[in-house]
Amino acid sequence: MTRNHTEQTYFYDRWRAVANGVLETAATTFLLLIAVRWFSAGAFAKGLVAGGGSVGLLISPLVVARVETLGWKTSTAAARLAALGAICFLVMALVPLVPVFVVGSVLAMAASSAAIPLMTQIYQENYPERERGTRFSRAIMIRIAVSASFSKLAGDALSGRIDQFRWLLVVFAAAFLLASFSLGRCPSRPLVASGGTHPLRAMRFVRSDRVFRQTLICWMLMGFANLMMLPLRVEYLANPKYHLALSVSQIAFFTGVIPNLARLVMSPIWGWLFDRMNFFVLRMTLNLGFAIGILSFFASDSPTGMVLGAIVYGISNAGGDVAWGLWVTKFAPPERVADYMSVHTCFTGLRGVLAPLVAFPLAAHLSMPALGVFSAVLIVAGTAFLVPEIKFGKRARPGAALTEEVAE
Repeated sequence: MTRNHTEQTYFYDRWRAVANGVLETAATTFLLLIAVRWFSAGAFAKGLVAGGGSVGLLISPLVVARVETLGWKTSTAAARLAALGAICFLVMALVPLVPVFVVGSVLAMAASSAAIPLMTQIYQENYPERERGTRFSRAIMIRIAVSASFSKLAGDALSGRIDQFRWLLVVFAAAFLLASFSLGRCPSRPLVASGGTHPLRAMRFVRSDRVFRQTLICWMLMGFANLMMLPLRVEYLANPKYHLALSVSQIAFFTGVIPNLARLVMSPIWGWLFDRMNFFVLRMTLNLGFAIGILSFFASDSPTGMVLGAIVYGISNAGGDVAWGLWVTKFAPPERVADYMSVHTCFTGLRGVLAPLVAFPLAAHLSMPALGVFSAVLIVAGTAFLVPEIKFGKRARPGAALTEEVAE
């Protein structure tokens, strides 16, 4: 690591954050909104669109293993994945049919999320430990500001003109191209060979590292609950069944603008805390915030309750961005960060694929407040798994020593 590499990574990661801010609105709001309002997609199709990014997370161990085998630099591989996303959105804009839209949405969002472990390895290599959370959170602030602004602009542009959605898809393609350009210029090197040949060889760390395993269990319960309710925010606000049927701009306001403003304010604070606070205490605090945000949003059909829920969710999500994206750098051996992260993202992808497919059928039979309570209970249960691990959070640091200790 050199200071020049740190600054170069930081420079291009901020440009990538601009692109990601635009693309984030695709994943959280507009792709699902187009599926509901323009294509009148069924529950399964909506579940696939909502779970597209999770598919990429699910296959991330395969991606990391393939990049390692090919000997590509991590930044080169990530740039090529972003270019694939741009191609998908262009095809979707040119051929506005339901099957093309659904498949294209899944592939594009999967290409974006599959690159996450590669980026975590780049951060490990180029950002000093004591600056990692701070620099990461500053890039997130840019992403959040762009996401909030673009949610507002695109929401206003599509209000009453949902038939113009193909232009929005072209903008998403352009954002992917900017991301590809920025990623390709981040300093990086090929992954260190692990000596194995099995494409899922990174899964061995789940068995050998108890702290890693316990944290993954917590994240599975909490994450499933959170990801189950995330796409239902759009469903709740857009579907006339719930007697809200808000306009496109209003939906974008509640699902994009308000949470992102809260994230923008809190992101640097959570980044600072990540560098200094016991990780497991930090994670437990965030989990409780997610539970409160879900209950506030779905237990009320009043604007005040939904605003409160959106704010609390945004505050928790700001910390979740940093904790989710960087936590393995505190526990994994430096050369195995991409492997650890790929396992983490794989399980995130598993719950992310299943959660929307479970959520929409459940929403057809249960009320939104009931689903909100169920999700909050899952989050609290997952949080309980972290209580015995607090003592390990006090000793978190990069390197292999902790991993070796808890594996004994």
